[in-house]
Amino acid sequence: MSERHIHMAGSVVERHIIKGGQGSDRDVYEYAVLRLVPRIERGECINAGVLVYCRAKGYVGARTHLDEARLLALDPAADVAGVRAALSAVERVCAGGGAAGPAAPDDAGRRFRWLVAPRSTVVQPGPVHTGLTTDPAAEPERLLDLLVR
Repeated sequence: MSERHIHMAGSVVERHIIKGGQGSDRDVYEYAVLRLVPRIERGECINAGVLVYCRAKGYVGARTHLDEARLLALDPAADVAGVRAALSAVERVCAGGGAAGPAAPDDAGRRFRWLVAPRSTVVQPGPVHTGLTTDPAAEPERLLDLLVR
Protein backbone atom coordinates (compact mmCIF):
# COMPACT_ATOMS: atom_id res chain seq x y z
CA MET A 1 0.00 0.00 0.00
CA SER A 2 1.30 3.42 -0.76
CA GLU A 3 0.22 7.01 -0.49
CA ARG A 4 1.14 9.92 -2.68
CA HIS A 5 1.85 13.26 -1.11
CA ILE A 6 2.40 16.51 -2.97
CA HIS A 7 4.96 18.71 -1.25
CA MET A 8 4.90 22.51 -1.32
CA ALA A 9 7.54 22.56 -4.04
CA GLY A 10 5.18 20.55 -6.25
CA SER A 11 7.13 17.30 -6.22
CA VAL A 12 5.27 14.05 -5.63
CA VAL A 13 6.63 11.76 -2.94
CA GLU A 14 5.44 8.20 -2.52
CA ARG A 15 5.35 6.70 0.98
CA HIS A 16 4.92 3.00 1.57
CA ILE A 17 2.80 2.04 4.55
CA ILE A 18 3.37 -1.31 6.22
CA LYS A 19 0.52 -2.74 8.20
CA GLY A 20 1.17 -5.59 10.60
CA GLY A 21 0.42 -8.94 9.02
CA GLN A 22 0.21 -7.59 5.44
CA GLY A 23 3.31 -8.43 3.48
CA SER A 24 5.57 -8.20 6.49
CA ASP A 25 6.30 -10.28 9.55
CA ARG A 26 6.90 -7.10 11.54
CA ASP A 27 4.31 -5.25 13.59
CA VAL A 28 4.08 -1.56 14.38
CA TYR A 29 4.77 -0.68 18.00
CA GLU A 30 4.76 2.55 19.97
CA TYR A 31 7.18 3.52 22.71
CA ALA A 32 7.92 6.33 25.11
CA VAL A 33 10.88 7.02 27.34
CA LEU A 34 10.21 7.56 31.04
CA ARG A 35 12.07 10.59 32.33
CA LEU A 36 12.89 11.64 35.85
CA VAL A 37 12.53 15.35 36.47
CA PRO A 38 13.42 15.71 40.15
CA ARG A 39 13.11 19.50 40.18
CA ILE A 40 10.35 20.61 37.83
CA GLU A 41 11.42 24.25 37.98
CA ARG A 42 14.86 23.39 36.56
CA GLY A 43 13.61 21.12 33.76
CA GLU A 44 16.63 18.81 34.00
CA CYS A 45 15.93 15.14 33.42
CA ILE A 46 17.44 11.70 33.09
CA ASN A 47 15.99 8.71 31.28
CA ALA A 48 14.85 5.93 33.61
CA GLY A 49 12.74 3.53 31.57
CA VAL A 50 10.72 2.72 28.48
CA LEU A 51 7.10 1.86 27.76
CA VAL A 52 6.22 -0.27 24.72
CA TYR A 53 2.81 -0.97 23.18
CA CYS A 54 1.99 -3.19 20.20
CA ARG A 55 -1.68 -3.09 19.26
CA ALA A 56 -1.43 -6.03 16.82
CA LYS A 57 -0.19 -8.32 19.59
CA GLY A 58 -2.14 -6.72 22.47
CA TYR A 59 1.17 -6.19 24.26
CA VAL A 60 2.19 -3.47 26.68
CA GLY A 61 5.39 -3.64 28.70
CA ALA A 62 7.88 -1.52 30.57
CA ARG A 63 11.45 -1.80 31.72
CA THR A 64 13.04 0.63 34.13
CA HIS A 65 16.53 1.38 35.38
CA LEU A 66 17.30 3.95 38.05
CA ASP A 67 20.78 5.43 38.01
CA GLU A 68 20.72 6.68 41.58
CA ALA A 69 23.97 8.64 41.28
CA ARG A 70 22.68 10.62 38.28
CA LEU A 71 19.38 11.31 40.04
CA LEU A 72 21.17 12.59 43.13
CA ALA A 73 23.48 14.71 40.97
CA LEU A 74 20.40 16.58 39.71
CA ASP A 75 18.82 16.78 43.16
CA PRO A 76 20.75 15.67 46.25
CA ALA A 77 17.48 15.70 48.21
CA ALA A 78 15.58 13.49 45.73
CA ASP A 79 13.28 10.88 47.24
CA VAL A 80 15.03 7.81 45.80
CA ALA A 81 12.64 5.35 47.48
CA GLY A 82 9.65 7.28 46.12
CA VAL A 83 11.09 7.30 42.60
CA ARG A 84 11.75 3.55 42.79
CA ALA A 85 8.17 3.00 43.94
CA ALA A 86 6.80 5.09 41.05
CA LEU A 87 8.90 3.21 38.48
CA SER A 88 7.80 -0.09 39.97
CA ALA A 89 4.16 1.00 39.75
CA VAL A 90 4.59 1.68 36.03
CA GLU A 91 5.89 -1.85 35.49
CA ARG A 92 2.97 -3.29 37.48
CA VAL A 93 0.40 -1.35 35.46
CA CYS A 94 1.95 -2.68 32.24
CA ALA A 95 1.92 -6.26 33.56
CA GLY A 96 -1.81 -5.99 34.32
CA GLY A 97 -3.56 -8.38 36.65
CA GLY A 98 -4.19 -7.73 40.32
CA ALA A 99 -0.87 -5.91 40.77
CA ALA A 100 -2.03 -3.20 38.33
CA GLY A 101 -4.54 -1.86 40.83
CA PRO A 102 -7.48 0.08 39.34
CA ALA A 103 -5.99 -0.35 35.82
CA ALA A 104 -6.20 -4.16 36.06
CA PRO A 105 -9.37 -4.58 33.97
CA ASP A 106 -8.19 -2.20 31.22
CA ASP A 107 -6.83 -3.54 27.95
CA ALA A 108 -3.18 -3.05 26.96
CA GLY A 109 -3.87 0.02 24.81
CA ARG A 110 -5.80 1.81 27.50
CA ARG A 111 -3.06 1.14 30.10
CA PHE A 112 -0.40 2.44 27.67
CA ARG A 113 -2.37 5.61 26.90
CA TRP A 114 -2.90 6.25 30.60
CA LEU A 115 0.83 5.85 31.29
CA VAL A 116 1.94 8.16 28.46
CA ALA A 117 -0.52 10.93 29.37
CA PRO A 118 1.39 14.10 30.32
CA ARG A 119 1.69 14.79 34.03
CA SER A 120 3.68 17.11 36.27
CA THR A 121 5.37 14.63 38.55
CA VAL A 122 8.94 13.47 39.00
CA VAL A 123 8.36 10.50 36.65
CA GLN A 124 7.20 11.82 33.27
CA PRO A 125 6.61 10.14 29.91
CA GLY A 126 8.34 11.55 26.88
CA PRO A 127 6.81 11.80 23.41
CA VAL A 128 5.46 8.64 21.80
CA HIS A 129 7.48 7.24 18.87
CA THR A 130 6.89 4.27 16.57
CA GLY A 131 8.87 1.39 15.19
CA LEU A 132 8.55 -2.04 13.60
CA THR A 133 9.32 -5.30 15.38
CA THR A 134 8.99 -9.04 15.04
CA ASP A 135 9.02 -9.46 18.83
CA PRO A 136 7.28 -6.72 20.86
CA ALA A 137 8.19 -8.39 24.17
CA ALA A 138 11.91 -8.00 23.36
CA GLU A 139 11.65 -4.27 22.59
CA PRO A 140 11.56 -2.94 26.18
CA GLU A 141 14.94 -4.48 27.00
CA ARG A 142 16.46 -3.42 23.66
CA LEU A 143 15.20 0.15 24.05
CA LEU A 144 16.30 0.27 27.68
CA ASP A 145 19.86 -0.59 26.61
CA LEU A 146 19.73 1.90 23.74
CA LEU A 147 18.07 4.87 25.44
CA VAL A 148 18.52 4.54 29.21
CA ARG A 149 21.57 2.58 30.34
